[in-house]
Amino acid sequence: MRQRGAMKVLVTGGAGFLGSHLADALVERGDQVIVLDNLHRGSLANLEGHIRAEMVTALTDDIRDYTDLQLAMDGVDVVFHLASQSNVMGAIQDPDYSFTTNVAGTFNVLKAAAEAGVRRVVFSSSREVYGEPKSIPVPESAELGPKGLYGASKMAGEAYCQAWRDSGLECQVLRFANVYGPRDRDRVIPLWIEQATAGDPLVIYGGEQVIDFIDVGRCVSALLAASECPAQGPINVGSGTGTRLPDLARRIIQLTGSGSSIQVLPARGAEVVRFVAEVSLMRKALGIDPDAEPLDRLHGLLPVV
Repeated sequence: MRQRGAMKVLVTGGAGFLGSHLADALVERGDQVIVLDNLHRGSLANLEGHIRAEMVTALTDDIRDYTDLQLAMDGVDVVFHLASQSNVMGAIQDPDYSFTTNVAGTFNVLKAAAEAGVRRVVFSSSREVYGEPKSIPVPESAELGPKGLYGASKMAGEAYCQAWRDSGLECQVLRFANVYGPRDRDRVIPLWIEQATAGDPLVIYGGEQVIDFIDVGRCVSALLAASECPAQGPINVGSGTGTRLPDLARRIIQLTGSGSSIQVLPARGAEVVRFVAEVSLMRKALGIDPDAEPLDRLHGLLPVV
């Protein structure tokens, strides 16, 4: 384990789902951790123990405010840039917030990091940059063609990372598949668990989706490895296994002992129908093997009764 204070890190979006799990790991390994989050989706409750123990400095600021970022970057070695509008449908409902946060905000983070002499920025991108792939599994070399505003904003963020990398700032891009785990909300798995627990129908839009799900713990390991690895290009972070959404819905109904039905509604155009990540580079560059059974931690998300 690193000695306390060996590395000073900034986690943008660190009070959110993935960010707070990353903060847990950074505290555990002894880093000096600063979290910057506007609490649009995050919650300080996710960091409460660390804040109380003075292991995390929490700044309720916004990456769209450049002055806030400049102050937060002082003396930082590595920035984990996770702050974003992280919901596909949310980006459609509020496109201005999606642009100002995901695109302009990412520009701010990279510019402030370069000015502050930060060694590396690790950028949290998404499988949404690929859009609807021609074939699966999808390698990092596949053509990019996002279907919606969220994917487009992440693609723009990647382009800015490349531009700053060419100017000397180390930037490592991770393209995450569908992350699941404790503290998540408003996405398919937590929504379905809530619906099944209440006995309500589990709603599927389209019904034929095949999705790559990966546990949040594997994603945290990928982020930590990405802060040190020599690779420079984007890296997929996924399970390499596809799960049909109807099969997942039935599994959640079974695990919860629910009498819920499955309701299929028309597909939503912005959502990708099929995605499975090619993960050989994740293994090679980050040293991370995906779970043999990517959804084996579902039971840990069920409510305690």
